[in-house]
Amino acid sequence: MFRMQWGSSLLLLFLLFWGIGTLAPHTARAGSGFFVQNGRLYDANGNEFVMRGINHPHAWYTSRTPQALVDIRNAGANAVRVVLSSGHRWQKNDAADVAAVIQQCKANHLICVLEVHDTTGYGEQGGAISLDVAADYWRSLQNVLVGEEAYVIINIGNEPYGNVNTSGWVQDTIAAVQELRAAGFTHTIMVDAPNWGQDWQQIMLTNATSIFESDPLRNLVFSIHMYGVYDTAAEVDTYLATFVEKGLPLVIGEFGWNHSDGNPDEDAIMERADFYGIGYLGWSWSGNGGGVEYLDMVYGFDATQLSPWGERFINGPHGLRQSPYAVEASVFGSLPPTPPATPSPEPGTPTPTPPPSTPTPTPVPPTPTPVPPMPTPPPAGETACRVDYVVRNEWSGGATVDVTITNTGASTITGWTLEWTFAGNQQIAHLWNGAYTQTGASVTVTNAAWNGTIVPVGSVTFGFNLNWSSANPTPSAFTLNGQPCW
Repeated sequence: MFRMQWGSSLLLLFLLFWGIGTLAPHTARAGSGFFVQNGRLYDANGNEFVMRGINHPHAWYTSRTPQALVDIRNAGANAVRVVLSSGHRWQKNDAADVAAVIQQCKANHLICVLEVHDTTGYGEQGGAISLDVAADYWRSLQNVLVGEEAYVIINIGNEPYGNVNTSGWVQDTIAAVQELRAAGFTHTIMVDAPNWGQDWQQIMLTNATSIFESDPLRNLVFSIHMYGVYDTAAEVDTYLATFVEKGLPLVIGEFGWNHSDGNPDEDAIMERADFYGIGYLGWSWSGNGGGVEYLDMVYGFDATQLSPWGERFINGPHGLRQSPYAVEASVFGSLPPTPPATPSPEPGTPTPTPPPSTPTPTPVPPTPTPVPPMPTPPPAGETACRVDYVVRNEWSGGATVDVTITNTGASTITGWTLEWTFAGNQQIAHLWNGAYTQTGASVTVTNAAWNGTIVPVGSVTFGFNLNWSSANPTPSAFTLNGQPCW
């Protein structure tokens, strides 16, 4: 949550060498769990996954979790961010408890984002633990986490720095990620920003590329918590757009409709998340205290009693039921969810007092996009390139498009320019992994600094959002460096 007012070296060197030497930064690894490619998150089947989820305070309400996960699923979520404790600030969630939570998430077809909360506000909040201590906690759970890479994302530490000595966040984050990789974790790892998750100093934004490249598996997702710092649509859009332009994966790990530090623009947060196809996770299902009870989506964990925030988040424009990205992860196949039984309250069990809570953003899952297939040889007489133009998501007046250029020839392409002409009145609004110009219906896209080389049988992908009216026909002809593609 946002600022909680409540609240073996040789092995490492081997992993670093192996990761950098044999694993390209954007190589799809379908079948090995979640992975990141070209700034997007994909599930184990190779389908793009955009989180649309809710935060649940399991650490303080363990008996509520089985039914809460049923209700969160029924609200339309495809992911849940689960609060855990390492035992340093609240009662520890041990391996048996975490294993049970994972199975409950799977039974409800929810991707399980597990976060340890004891890091919140490190350096400023009394008792908060460092990221290296958080990494030790995850290592203690390794036996129940290994094998769940297709269903679990590890959020290494919630809001791991406050506003004090924040320059240490970069190296601490790199070290914690590398510790987990050295221990054998291959899961997608989510990292929260400093500044109580809000990154108002833009430390995460500035250093995200180097942090991502420091991961031997290049399997990181960055998480921003949007509260009072993001109280205008312009601030929201600027932050999200910069990550998209860098080609780096981002989710909004927490956000709410109000907060003690200001009134975030939740409408812009959810609309822009849909626009860019960025995941979001709203804070939080129920159980808030310390004066931020208004962040409960339902009253008293009763799914029939929606709060105004819950009504907005679940049923409002760009909420769970309206977002085109609230799509179940393909790893669950077509099996219906199996709701766990509602637990009976234990007699005499006191009602837990949660630490002061902070709002948390909800990631938005995009419609799954298949990884482009290996190219087949071009037809006789055709040039040695192929273009796949895929409308990943479309709504009235807009669309998100992925374009993949494949080199089907025998020579490496060094530097590329792709051109086409729209058949309708489409206008590109924003493009990532490249640079573009548009004059009327004619579009020219050139490579970014990092994707200008396409080896034989290799490919690069860029994407964009566009606006249109009346119709959105797919372009029928493309030229690459002046030569037609098939």
